[in-house]
Amino acid sequence: MSADAATAVGEPLLETSLIGIHRALGARLVDFAGWQMPVQYRGILEEHRAVRERAGLFDLSHMGELFIEGEDAGDALAAALISDPRTLAIGRAQYSMLCAADGGIIDDLIVYRLGPERFLVVANAGNAVVVSDELAARMSDWKAVLDDRSRITALVAIQGPRSAEVLGPHTDVDLGALRYYGIAEGRVAGIDALVARTGYTGEDGFEVFIEWVRGPDIWRALAEAGEQAGVIPCGLGARDTLRLEAGMPLYGNELDLDTNPFEAGLGRVVKLDKPGDFVGRAALTRASKEKLAKRLVGLRITGRGIARHGYDVFAGERRSGSVTSGTFSPTLGAPIAMAYVAPADGEPGTMLEVEIRDQRVAAEVVALPFYRRPRTSG
Repeated sequence: MSADAATAVGEPLLETSLIGIHRALGARLVDFAGWQMPVQYRGILEEHRAVRERAGLFDLSHMGELFIEGEDAGDALAAALISDPRTLAIGRAQYSMLCAADGGIIDDLIVYRLGPERFLVVANAGNAVVVSDELAARMSDWKAVLDDRSRITALVAIQGPRSAEVLGPHTDVDLGALRYYGIAEGRVAGIDALVARTGYTGEDGFEVFIEWVRGPDIWRALAEAGEQAGVIPCGLGARDTLRLEAGMPLYGNELDLDTNPFEAGLGRVVKLDKPGDFVGRAALTRASKEKLAKRLVGLRITGRGIARHGYDVFAGERRSGSVTSGTFSPTLGAPIAMAYVAPADGEPGTMLEVEIRDQRVAAEVVALPFYRRPRTSG
């Protein structure tokens, strides 16, 4: 039974191995995809700024971790996903998606190559069971095995410009050699771990995969190591404002079964020319050649108010689309949003209006992302 289904029939919310730490820190806990998760500790604004300026610590143990291995593992994943994991070098990762036969998005994923025929697929918490079941079904005719370790793997992330400075002295992984979208096996605070240079904040940072029961140990070690650097615990609220500024889609908002990757501006992820067939190829080939039905854009609200999920967007008197995510951007000091609009209304500089509390508020279409971190050699 999925986490959402469990909640629906009155079963208790799932908890990560760090729940005691969150309670001790006074976190505000909420139901997120069937898990009891911290939405904030000191406050979203403070946590957001800590990540942009220093670093923040996140518990992401609710995510799904699916290990795939066997002599056909690469071919099996290539047939199941829209990307081609076979092209990855060992120790590298790629953004990918699991799509339905009609091209609709079941979930967006990160695929890591751990060995010649050993991969790690990380799925969103709310879709972890669906992805696990669907991948298992799609791989049934291949010589590959899926090991769903979602409930026995803890995931702690440190994100922000001082992340490497804080993590470096406490791991034997060479962080200087670990490139963005790279992963390495090693030890963190003396604990066996996978260390990935990935994240969902738009900043440099690392995600540390460890045995479930060692999650609190890693959290405490990184919290203590980062105290002098101003590292603070961060919840899902800051994670959402950070990813929105970085123009990163959220499943259930920007991505869903009624949306294909081309509409989401992610057509580059679809590898139509890869050898072999894959689920959704025919539909996505058509979508790549047809006019878009909708287009994902960034909006900078120039009037008063915050555009929220589901608010209507207008071009004059014509409804153009709707907001998928919106917030006040702490970094930009202005309200921002992402929205699906009619393709003709999607060029940067186009002036639209968002209906906020029965008032039409001006909004300018802008290029995504809203925020891009200064690049370094890492």
